[in-house]
This record gives sequence, structure tokens and C-alpha cells, in this order.
Amino acid sequence: MISDFCIRRPIFASVLSIVVTLAGLAALVGLPVEQYPPIAPPTVTVSASFPGADAATVAQAVAGPIETQVNGVDNMLYMSSTSSSTGQMTLTVYFQIGTDPDTAQVQVQNRVNIALPQLPDIVRNTGVRVEKRSSSIMMLLAVYAPDGRYDVDYVANYANLYVLDAVKRVPGANQASLFGASDNAMRVWLRPDRMASRGITTTDIQTAIAKQNQQFGAGAIGQSPTAQPVEITVPVVTEGRFNEPGQFENVILRTEAEGAAIVRLSDVGRAVEGLQNYMVRPSLNGKPAVFISVYQQPGSNALAVAQGVRKTLADLLERCGRRRHAHRLWGRIRELEPASREAQRRLRDTRPAVAGLLRA
Repeated sequence: MISDFCIRRPIFASVLSIVVTLAGLAALVGLPVEQYPPIAPPTVTVSASFPGADAATVAQAVAGPIETQVNGVDNMLYMSSTSSSTGQMTLTVYFQIGTDPDTAQVQVQNRVNIALPQLPDIVRNTGVRVEKRSSSIMMLLAVYAPDGRYDVDYVANYANLYVLDAVKRVPGANQASLFGASDNAMRVWLRPDRMASRGITTTDIQTAIAKQNQQFGAGAIGQSPTAQPVEITVPVVTEGRFNEPGQFENVILRTEAEGAAIVRLSDVGRAVEGLQNYMVRPSLNGKPAVFISVYQQPGSNALAVAQGVRKTLADLLERCGRRRHAHRLWGRIRELEPASREAQRRLRDTRPAVAGLLRA
């Protein structure tokens, strides 16, 4: 019926064809590339650290209690955990497709809070992190000095202060993290023979350092209420936490009666500034490097996130004068970009054919 109507009124049919063509062009410009629903299940990652423990100890003391409480959370499909010899534990919980990642994170966090009293004190003090992020890496970035003038500690510090924060500000890439870099730490090396002669254990040393290496609030001089008016109030600033090896070596471990004998940390060991662990020493083409793994935030567009990360890296390279380079090593974007360009090319190729059919 509508075909007979258009045949009898060719001007109306021409106008209708032009309107449909213009509407298609407008839709083509604003058409998003990604139209398929998410097929990967939402994931929530639970990570904890048990310094000095082996993989078996981490699995029993940390992963076991957390898995027992997290098991059976609403809409959970399955979960998997890994425990490493460096004391790191990572538990990944997979949920059914369509589950709100924010709700899943809150539910897992509540279950983890129930398991906290069963964890060792050092694990609770270090912190148990619950994050919503994809289990696979979207992009892997490498920050390095091409001429090798900087060591890995300097490069890691630069990447942590400047590159990582800038990448996290890219929409959809706020779960980026350093890979293969360790935080600076004060390492205390002990001599067992001297400890045994003085009857001192590692627990005594750890307790002494924890009690004396603290930040205290000392108040102010002349603060109200006072017996008479005071013209000026002076805040009292105390010495902060230790940041030099000599300060740690002066920690008092034990005192005898009337202060006749004082045992300090320097009597049974020494303090050296270094890294928290030396398990991984990354490099790129023989040059010291540090890697940044970028995880895609749930609900974000991978192509848009990759473009934002590239633009951020280009701005950083111009700002630092190319003395340090940031290089993109690997990413799932390399497979997505050719497919996207091929789809756009096919749309451009079929446009003249569609226009010809409409004119006919």
C-alpha cells in the first residue's frame, strides 16, 4: 500500500528518501563502536600481604579464612586465589553477568571484614584491599631511561610520582598499578649470635621499633585555659618517624636496672635503606625499567581508554624533555583497533551503494 502511495507521489518519495539518508548520516556519526553487551563476568579482587611468609603459610593463614567467608556471596559464580613466596595473596571473585560491580564490591568487603579478626596482626596492619577491576591487563606500559643514566629505583620513583598518577586520571583507567617495582623500606639485618648472648628475640626488636618509631602530638605552649592572659601560643612540633639508618640503630631494645646497661639495635644488628623486596628486577632491552599495568574499569570503552592513555603519555614525554621514555609494550587494544578500522571502512564503502539504491 505504501509503495503504491509513493509511486503516485514521486515528490513525497524523494523527500522521504532524503530524510532517511540524512537521518542515517547523523546516526553514523554518533553511532558508538561498541554495541554488544558485556560478555565477561564482573570480578572483584581481594589482595593482602604477609611479609616474610612462604606460599604455604600465606595460603593457610590468609587465603583460607578469607575464602571461607567470601564463599557463597550473592551472585557469585566461582573464585580463585594465588599465594606467592613473596607473601602476596590475591583472591579473584567472579560474579554473574549483569551484576552491579559496586554492589559486588560492597558485599565482598563485608565478608572480608568478618574474616579480619582471624588474620595475623601484621596482615591487618598492612591492610586488605578489595577492588573491582578486570582480571586481565588491558595495556602494559614501560617507563625507562633510554641512555641508562638512571637506576631502577630512580625510574620506579619517577613512574610512581608522575606517570602512574597521570594514567589513573584517565577515565576508565583508575585501576592502573606498578608492576615489578617495590617500595622503599628500611631493612634491619640482625646477628643471631649477639642476639642469643643478650637474650633478645626478633619479636622484642619488632616491638621496640614499633613503639619508638611513632608520630606524637605534643600540643601547644600557652594554650587555653590558662591562669592569666597569654599573648602568644606556640605549637610544639616533635620529631617525626625515623627516616635515617642511624635513627633505627639507636632504638633502645632493653635497659638494665638504674640504666647501667643499655642494649641498642646497633649492638645486635644494623639498619640499611633499601627496597621492600628484591624478587623482581625489571628491565627493557637491557635498560632499567618499571612497568605499569592498566586495567579497564567496568563499563568503560577500551578504545577510548587507550586513546586517553596515549595522549597522557605524549604529554608527559614533552614535559620531561624525552629524557625518560614511556613505551606501550602490549595490550588487547592491538586486536580491537584493526577490527574497529575494518568496520568503519566497510561502512564507508557501502555508503555510495546505499545512496545509489535510494536514488533509484
